[in-house]
This record gives sequence, structure tokens and C-alpha cells, in this order.
Amino acid sequence: MANTKSAIKRIRRISKQTEVNKARKSRFRNAIKKMNILIDGKKKDEALKYLPKLNSELMKIAKTGIIKKQNASRNVSKITKKIAAI
Repeated sequence: MANTKSAIKRIRRISKQTEVNKARKSRFRNAIKKMNILIDGKKKDEALKYLPKLNSELMKIAKTGIIKKQNASRNVSKITKKIAAI
């Protein structure tokens, strides 16, 4: 257990940041799931409307370091190909 004042503060800060990171990771997963549901349902128009929002969401999450920028780009690329295949 931490026994200095600064270490106790760091523990408190880390636990708060962990909660923020979990929420962001959850938003990332939910955005991908929503798009996959639209693709599986063959709803091309709705998927095309949601694509810019998804791209924006993924880039925001990548900017904070939760996922890497290349990971976000790869996901958008893969989803765009799936939409084109519908």
C-alpha cells in the first residue's frame, strides 16, 4: 500500500482515469457493434449515414490513446468495404 502523500494521490488519480478509459473503450466497442448490426441487417442507407459518425468517434478515441490511430483507420476501412459489398 502507498505510504506517501503523493503516491496516495496518484492511486486516486489512476483509479479515476481507469474509469474514463473504460467508458471510452466501451463507446468504441458499441460504435463498432452498432455498425455491424446495420451491415448484417443489409441497411446500406443507414450504414452510410452512420459511417461519418463512426469515423469521428473512432478518431476521437484514437486521439486519446485508448486505441492506436492505425487501428481506428483499419476498422473504418474494413467497415467501408463491407458496406460496399452490400
